[in-house]
Amino acid sequence: MTATASHSTTVARPRLMAAIVAVAFFMQALDGTIIATSLPAMAADFRTDVVSLNVGFTAYLLAMAVCIPPAGWLADRWGARNVFLGAIVLFTLSSLACAMAEGLWTFAAARIAQGIGGALMTPVGRQIVLRNTPKSELVDAIALITWPALIAPVIGPVLGGWITTHAGWRWNFLLNLPIGAVGVALTLLFLQGGDREPARPFDRLGFLWTSAALALILVGLEFLSQDAGIPAALLTLLGLALGGLAVRHLRRAPHPLVDLRVLATQTFAMSSLVTGTVARMVINATPFLLPLLFQVGMGLSAVETGSLMLVYFLGNLAMKVATTRTLRRFGFRTLLVANGILASGAVAAFALVDGQTPRLLLLALLFVAGLTRSMQFTALNTITFADVEPRERGAATTFSSMTQQLSVLLAVAGAALLIRLSVLTGAGTMEAEATLPDFQAALGVMGVVGILTSLRFLVLPHDAGAEVSGTLLKAPRAGQRK
Repeated sequence: MTATASHSTTVARPRLMAAIVAVAFFMQALDGTIIATSLPAMAADFRTDVVSLNVGFTAYLLAMAVCIPPAGWLADRWGARNVFLGAIVLFTLSSLACAMAEGLWTFAAARIAQGIGGALMTPVGRQIVLRNTPKSELVDAIALITWPALIAPVIGPVLGGWITTHAGWRWNFLLNLPIGAVGVALTLLFLQGGDREPARPFDRLGFLWTSAALALILVGLEFLSQDAGIPAALLTLLGLALGGLAVRHLRRAPHPLVDLRVLATQTFAMSSLVTGTVARMVINATPFLLPLLFQVGMGLSAVETGSLMLVYFLGNLAMKVATTRTLRRFGFRTLLVANGILASGAVAAFALVDGQTPRLLLLALLFVAGLTRSMQFTALNTITFADVEPRERGAATTFSSMTQQLSVLLAVAGAALLIRLSVLTGAGTMEAEATLPDFQAALGVMGVVGILTSLRFLVLPHDAGAEVSGTLLKAPRAGQRK
């Protein structure tokens, strides 16, 4: 084999692994967004109301919350490839069970199984990519496994509405079967086993505190987005209190379930704690707010809204070809600040959009918003692991999965809260219907929050993540440990 051929093989394999993991991630991300438009049809079939149907979604969140914290330990104990394969199989079969459900409680049970599969799939999939990708190829690999989270929220509601209308809501779940089958086949063919780590004791108390805290926070945020008010706030606060106990335990335990020493890595801490979570919240809120702005605020039809969101999706997709080159040209610090301001400015600009906005200008704004959103999301997800040591990757993927799941729910809950506060300010009561100014206000505030958050990345050293981005710097490499 020639040197060139050998290099092509070493480069192609990490990308192949990332593509296989991306297939599973796409199935999970699409499932989370595609069924939102099916709720009325599902409630009618189950002879219940849409509010009662939320038990299925709460069950999914609780299952995820319980099973994300031990994901790293399970991958070390049984092998990341085996756990990942089992998670795909479980998620696929439970999707079939959801499609076959005849009542609310059988649906909820199937959603619990789905949540367990999804909770293990995400952190373990990332762990597989990190373990098998050299740092010089990490940008491309992370970009591949990031695109499902970018694309699914944009195309999911449109696709779900079409499937529900023309084929029935059960096909939204049946769609996972061929995707899952492809994921299983690719995993068996191309991912190698034998990746177990030396056994370590299972931290039962860490599991109890961490899972309980995450469960209460996730369910509290979900209820907050549904206008549950005081109960939601109490659940969230109780979860935060238990989270404090969990952190205290994990810092003292000899064999913690999640090793918090990874937070000593500045780039990981910055992108996984408050700054990164808020930045992701702004990114994740846009696919939720834009359809509301177009349909409820501006009175556009579902078809018109879908067409506009398609332009947004194309912007997300178009940036993928330039992500690696742009990161190598500017580096993480400059890009996270400058592109973050552009991306957040684009979100804020939608506060000025109304029925009189020229369509061409609106399309250009959507495309630019998609471009910058894609770049920011990929840069955030890549720098998260840029300086993490190999021995810390299990803890890093588990902790990052927890905070990223929080950011998704924070996005919806935060956007919903901003809309209600705007309604209260304008009408004097939260019971009034939201109108165009309320959606504009929510987008404007999200944009400003995003701009301020982007400026926080200025505290990073100029060469943060340079080994991963490939940026050539004259200055000596700065240490990444606090």
